[in-house]
Amino acid sequence: MAKYNLTEKKEKEAAYRTLVSPKLMDELEEKINDIVLIHKKYKDKNYSAKRLAEDLGTNTRYISAVVNVRFHMNYTSFVNQYRIREAMSLLVDKRYQGLNMEDISDMVGFSNRQSFYASFYKLNGCTPRDYKIRHLAQHPSLTEKPHKRGRRPGSKNKAKSTTEA
Repeated sequence: MAKYNLTEKKEKEAAYRTLVSPKLMDELEEKINDIVLIHKKYKDKNYSAKRLAEDLGTNTRYISAVVNVRFHMNYTSFVNQYRIREAMSLLVDKRYQGLNMEDISDMVGFSNRQSFYASFYKLNGCTPRDYKIRHLAQHPSLTEKPHKRGRRPGSKNKAKSTTEA
């Protein structure tokens, strides 16, 4: 007897996918991209397939059909891929170096750190922290600390030199 009961996953064809006409599929695909990408609704933790369907005046079955057929994934994976792409750019941006992973996760629309890490690992094969470390190792100039205003690098602080008078 086998230790694990492993069966090959069968690709099932959902009946509702064929109910959406190619013309409607094209229209919905364009509108989904517009709302999710252009208007950056992927950053909204509460923007569900149901809300997207309401915004487009359709139902979730049609949304699901379009995302499955045109993007070859489910709605959650579709939205998460854009969140992860945004996170990848934030992780290596000098302006956001002081933020922790929870902050980055929140900024791109994840409701918790665990789902952020799981999605990030699924798409990139590494954790967000490992990605950041690897990228910064390849581009050391990104780790330089910005100089404080009013002081040039190498100049002496005049306030400390009062004992020399």
